Amino acid sequence: MTEMIVVGVSDAPVAERVVEWAIARAAERSQRVELVSVVGGAIGTLGEGGPLAAATAAARSFLEEHVRRHAERGVELSLRVEVGNPIERLVAISEDASLLVIGSDYQGGSSPSVRGFHGVRITAAAKCPVVVVPDFDVSDRTGIVVGVDGSETSESALRFAAAEADRRQEPLTAVSVWTPLTAPGYGLVSYAQPYLDNMQTATEEILAIALAGLSTDYPDLTVIPVVESGYPSRVIDELAAAASLCVVGSRGRGAIRRFLLGSISQEVIGHPATATVVVR
Repeated sequence: MTEMIVVGVSDAPVAERVVEWAIARAAERSQRVELVSVVGGAIGTLGEGGPLAAATAAARSFLEEHVRRHAERGVELSLRVEVGNPIERLVAISEDASLLVIGSDYQGGSSPSVRGFHGVRITAAAKCPVVVVPDFDVSDRTGIVVGVDGSETSESALRFAAAEADRRQEPLTAVSVWTPLTAPGYGLVSYAQPYLDNMQTATEEILAIALAGLSTDYPDLTVIPVVESGYPSRVIDELAAAASLCVVGSRGRGAIRRFLLGSISQEVIGHPATATVVVR
């Protein structure tokens, strides 16, 4: 794996935010950035030569403009134009990257995310952590939120989030959410208090175990543990709404499941409350 950030660049309005996010991070960490556009469509059809050449040239010109715009940032920039299925090409390129950055057309609030499905598939199949940048400004925010559930993937997410928070000198909010037992027709039944207390205690223990050792690795890091009852993606979104970054784990693996995310991470990146990283 190289210290290179790959950025998926399209003609969507969010593209400038995506490029800016990647270059700002690369400047802080002395990383290289490669801007990638993928020309897709009915590749292999009769008479495609002229249109394909024109589309490829237009994509290269589009990327060159981004390179010129950020030439004075002190970051090594390169560009690449690929031909094929955008999801498959970005997933393949991610194998040689330390981070893949893509955009979401989500603009906050109740606005729809038309391209959210593409982001979910890329994020689920990528070989490196993926950052999903929403189409609104998060530059004035501080703090990092990470979802923790005691799984192996959430441990990876926690390690990534802690390192990022320590480097940025921002507080880390580690959140674990428990949801009471649900079943059809069970929604109006009240829960016995001992059951609720036990769920809270068990979740607190899971989070405490996950956080054990962080103070040794990052003695200057401020960690805020949060344990709440509710629906995980909703609680994470509420906390991330004031944060500069949100980190969650992905559970996609195997030939079939590689295009699937855990439902929580899928929901979080479908309507990202801030720049959101999905870590394997």
